[in-house]
Amino acid sequence: MSLYKNFFNVSAMTLISRILGFMRDILIALVLGTGMVADAFFAAFRFPNLFRRLFAEGAFNSAFIPLFASKLEEKTNEEARLFASHIISWLFVFLLIITILAEIFMPQLMAIFVPGFVADKEKFEFTVLLARICFPYLAAMSLMAAYGGILNGLGKFLAAAFAPVLLNIVLVIVLIFLVFSVSAGAQIAGIWLAIGIVIGGIAQFILVFWAVKRTGFLPKFSRPKINPDVRKFWLLALPAIFTGGITQINIFIGTIIASSASSALSYLYFADRLYQLPLGLIGIAIGVVLLPELSRHISGGRNVEAKKTMDNSLLFAMVLTLPATAGLITLAHPIIRTLFERGAFDAIATSNTANALIAFSFGLPAFVLIKLLQPQFFARKNTKTPTIFAAISVIVNIAISLLLFPYIQHIGIAIATSVSAWINVIMLTFTLKSRNHFALSFEQIKQQGFLLLSAIIMGATIFGLSFLLNAPLFGKFGFLMQILSLFAIIIAGIFVYFTLIDFTNILRSKNILSFVKRRNK
Repeated sequence: MSLYKNFFNVSAMTLISRILGFMRDILIALVLGTGMVADAFFAAFRFPNLFRRLFAEGAFNSAFIPLFASKLEEKTNEEARLFASHIISWLFVFLLIITILAEIFMPQLMAIFVPGFVADKEKFEFTVLLARICFPYLAAMSLMAAYGGILNGLGKFLAAAFAPVLLNIVLVIVLIFLVFSVSAGAQIAGIWLAIGIVIGGIAQFILVFWAVKRTGFLPKFSRPKINPDVRKFWLLALPAIFTGGITQINIFIGTIIASSASSALSYLYFADRLYQLPLGLIGIAIGVVLLPELSRHISGGRNVEAKKTMDNSLLFAMVLTLPATAGLITLAHPIIRTLFERGAFDAIATSNTANALIAFSFGLPAFVLIKLLQPQFFARKNTKTPTIFAAISVIVNIAISLLLFPYIQHIGIAIATSVSAWINVIMLTFTLKSRNHFALSFEQIKQQGFLLLSAIIMGATIFGLSFLLNAPLFGKFGFLMQILSLFAIIIAGIFVYFTLIDFTNILRSKNILSFVKRRNK
């Protein structure tokens, strides 16, 4: 039950972060809307975030953790700590060089990242300014992810999972100040938000640094040098940077293409925030917990335990992902309207953002499955195969985005992201099956079929109920009644779904209660 316990602990911390993140995004929509400053801020924030997920989370989740887990399993704790010291020393030097170069060449980098902004001098220069302010966030968050990798390798997940809460706390405080500040214009608000991002990143690093120090595994900085462990790490990390960050690469490509259409970046940002909630609660929790678990079992030759871990992870993932997908597709418009439509965020922005959310949501199960399937390769120290598949999915994403963007703009980018994710899942699944590393029994296939059917019935139910949100009664009572009615419909959908899976014996309610009781002892 420790596997489920870790899933739920990480998911709980992620939920707190996402709730605060929604508060942050509601306030950003109120303060910035979807205009020039909003586009500039989202582009500036997304740029260091992309590098963080590629260089830090991608490399450490995919290369560092399996090697670190192997050291813990086969060697001594001191050797594992020394290995971490060597790798983090290299990361520190790498981040220092990247940060200095990025600050110097930021105009050129932004011309590549958001080429559609170049024609608008004011918008482009403001984006460059915000990106320069935001970029040190990369260093703080990359080091935080590295130290978080040490904690995850040790089976300690809470501190690293809680850290993102601090960023949202800082930004919510800044935004509340801006809401009540009469003198703060949109551009001043954007600058203060960029400063808040850096402060939040530093706060996260301090928290995780302190948590690692308490474990006794705090790595010491030393002059970077090449040894067999470092060479092995970089051989795994370089392709893993690409593979582990495939979603971010697709977002990066989408950003380049979307920059040529006014407000498209803002629509994609707000839609991305909504589907990232279940992805964070489920997919990221699985990715964080599953890789060290699989790595330890495979390094120790415990193949039966590794398969059981994978099967349990798949059930956990789909039980939650499928209803989340159905809910986001059927309730996209009322959710966006209820959360964001006020102040500078108008009805047109609601419609455009909701359509992008629907397109993203069709890919949500694929995004989660990628988090589930890639660790099967990484735990076996194979980063080459998923890298090839990731490259293919990027090509597909570019092709579909370029094909659809002239006709349906930002919606085409969301569709391309989802389709490319599903193609990646298909390639990963068939390869694992051909190598006898992953296969579903007939009972598991039937189980997943019942889950899908239950989610479809739930979706049809809440789709019918969602018409209540558009009734004059709810419109007359405004925001509070919209929130209450939306909440009531979601609760009704959850009740229908879990009643169905209980009836089909997929997951009995008494088993859930039994698990909760054991977990609380």
